[in-house]
Amino acid sequence: MNVDLTRARWFKASYSQGGETCVEIAHLDGGVVGVRDSKDPTGPALVFTPGEWDAFVSGAKDGEFDRP
Repeated sequence: MNVDLTRARWFKASYSQGGETCVEIAHLDGGVVGVRDSKDPTGPALVFTPGEWDAFVSGAKDGEFDRP
């Protein structure tokens, strides 16, 4: 998916509390969500459709990605 990120408003999760190993997200047009490494703001970003983002957030809330 090719998305223009030049006007994106990036933010960190409130849980990051200024930590150095954070990701930032941006809510984009059409419900698309961008995700990038906060240490490399000019680097690449992942872009998720609304359905992909909802599935990820749901899985995270349900513990799907917790370490064994």
